[in-house]
Amino acid sequence: MTAPLHLATYERAGRWAAAVALPDDQLVDADAAARRAGLDDGVAWSSVRAIVAERPDRLAALGDAAAALAEDGDALAADARLGPPVPDPSKILCIGLNYRAHAAEAKMDEPEVPIVFAKFPNVLIGSGSTIELPERAREHVDYEGEIAVVIGRRARAVSEDDAYSVIAGWMPFNDVSARDLQMQTTQWTVGKAPDTFGPCGPHLVLDDALGNGGLELETRVNGEVLQHAHTDQMIFSVPHLIAFLTGFITLEPGDIVVTGTPEGVGAARNPPRYLRDGDVVEVRVGAERLSNPVSSQRR
Repeated sequence: MTAPLHLATYERAGRWAAAVALPDDQLVDADAAARRAGLDDGVAWSSVRAIVAERPDRLAALGDAAAALAEDGDALAADARLGPPVPDPSKILCIGLNYRAHAAEAKMDEPEVPIVFAKFPNVLIGSGSTIELPERAREHVDYEGEIAVVIGRRARAVSEDDAYSVIAGWMPFNDVSARDLQMQTTQWTVGKAPDTFGPCGPHLVLDDALGNGGLELETRVNGEVLQHAHTDQMIFSVPHLIAFLTGFITLEPGDIVVTGTPEGVGAARNPPRYLRDGDVVEVRVGAERLSNPVSSQRR
């Protein structure tokens, strides 16, 4: 298979299951593709978290088999509900103030070391799912378009030179933030971790784009471009982040590292542009487009 593998998670019988994403928005069940390729030697193929740890040759065989199944008409229904590509990471580590222009608009000094905070799996939703504005903190909810990388093998004390070898791939991410809760204290967790505050996907792209020229990021709200940047504008590069984090924390396959947002967030605008009921937020990275409606009504 020459094209990079795209992985997704979809709802199957009320549970999340892994899929291979193909052109024209086709999805093929990963378990079915593994059986077609003769790889059905365990349960790994039902979980993207497990799939990313597989060898490149087995991943290529999975992709080829998925393409063959699609040609045979065995793709999933077009209305399959997408979840977050990795719905069950052991860690979601996020980086604050990692673009110079964003630090400037926030009126904060550029950090000397990466600012790291955590989100948790409760925030994760897929493309098309609803960002819910919390009843008690819905007036200052902000978007933050970002690029997330997903770890592909156990990583401890990794050098910058070796950092890309532990990354499985990348995906768009929206680090939704309730600014009033976030800024109550120096600890940002409560403002960053409400349910649905981590849209990501639609797919996890397994390629080397980050290390081969980088990626462009764009955020739109209701079609208006509010953020636009390139990874070469980061203060701390992705390899630097991986080396820094793994110097202290062992990263496991499926862990998510969210690499920071550029300038243009709603809180820094005049007047501020916070999310409201009925808005649609889109985060585009490369050809991947993450889109989520916003609602003040809990679903």
